[in-house]
Amino acid sequence: MPRPLNITMMGAGSFFTNSILKDVVLIPGSKGGELRLIDIDAERLALAAQLMEKIVEEAGVGERWTIRASVDRTELLSGTDYVVNSIEVSGVDCVRFDNDIPLTFGVSQNIGDTIGPGGLFKALRTVPVWLEILRDCERLCPRALVLNYTNPMNVMCLAASRASTMQTVGLCHSVQGTSKMLAEYAGVPYEQVQWQCAGINHLAWFTEFNGPEGDLYPALFAQARDRASAFAKAEPIRTDMMLHFGAFITESSGHLSEYVPYYRKRKDLLDKYTDTRYRGEESFYANHWPQWRKDQDAARARQIAGEEPIRLERTFEYGAWIIEAVEKNVPQVIYGNVANDGCIENLPADGCVEVACLVNHNRIQPIRFGRLPKLMAALCDSNMRMFDIAAEACIHRSKELARQSLLLDPLTAAVCSPEEIFRMFDQMFEAEAQYLPGFA
Repeated sequence: MPRPLNITMMGAGSFFTNSILKDVVLIPGSKGGELRLIDIDAERLALAAQLMEKIVEEAGVGERWTIRASVDRTELLSGTDYVVNSIEVSGVDCVRFDNDIPLTFGVSQNIGDTIGPGGLFKALRTVPVWLEILRDCERLCPRALVLNYTNPMNVMCLAASRASTMQTVGLCHSVQGTSKMLAEYAGVPYEQVQWQCAGINHLAWFTEFNGPEGDLYPALFAQARDRASAFAKAEPIRTDMMLHFGAFITESSGHLSEYVPYYRKRKDLLDKYTDTRYRGEESFYANHWPQWRKDQDAARARQIAGEEPIRLERTFEYGAWIIEAVEKNVPQVIYGNVANDGCIENLPADGCVEVACLVNHNRIQPIRFGRLPKLMAALCDSNMRMFDIAAEACIHRSKELARQSLLLDPLTAAVCSPEEIFRMFDQMFEAEAQYLPGFA
């Protein structure tokens, strides 16, 4: 690459650190620079720093890269070229409130971190901190490109587009992961498939999916109609949605079930359409995520000690590929969460959408998709109305707007009356009030 780079990782305790920053140091021809790690948890920050030292050493690029770490982001943001955001705000302390209080009202969540009551309250805790980070970026590194990995993706990116001057793109791996999965079920090598995909994060639609001989959807539909097939069993909700809406969606069956009003509102539907883990298991994330976090830290410690190997291979996460495309001016197409501004003509222009983006020396350039089929657009639009009000609630720290946004949540509205929704909100707010400073 033509110059040394300063790359800052916000929330360096995240598992994204040792995938994205590892990918960065493996970019061919890199001139190195500084990897700047920031986390308010000093213990997890130290683990991340030690592991990155180990990675650059094993990759043979230790003389090119300097690792710096701090609990104070203002110490390291100046001169940053790229900011990677993967913060978690009070998640361990609030995951049970996010899950268990809605459950008493009959709202069953599988993941609950991007939409629904859990997603809303994660936004209320996270977005104000995110906007403070962006304000520091405006002051200390206004030319930096910001890559966001933190959920709730849509609300995070929407708030950034409305309240910050920083160029920001939201990145998820659901398009890459789902396209690889569909190629496997279609029996076509991944490098031979072509697709069109657009919508919103976790609810983007593969409107086309083709192989060398043409359309691969007929074969996928045939498998979906056979409810005993491996495809239908692995993705009970996504295959059912495909059969009724006409295209496959980017997020796992369990998580998708929270974006729509159809599958989680009655026990008989849960029994019919959901299964274990990411296929829809009730309270799956709340029950397991705190232990996953501990397991990730333990795995880092083993890698640092040399008890577990470090795989020096680049992943399909977009972060390092974006940096390489910009710095080398090597065009790359990624799928990013960006301000709509006409990219998808029949979705709200002031919303956030997930579309293909061209990346080169001119950085992130969203590609205009056109119009989604009306049925698909309508389902995305229903989610975007909630995200719109939720983003405004976070920007203005408005408790009343936050309460109103939950009225529009598709799953909550399928289960609860407006009066019940307000009671649920108030109970959650009371339980989490200490983590929601400034809301009135």
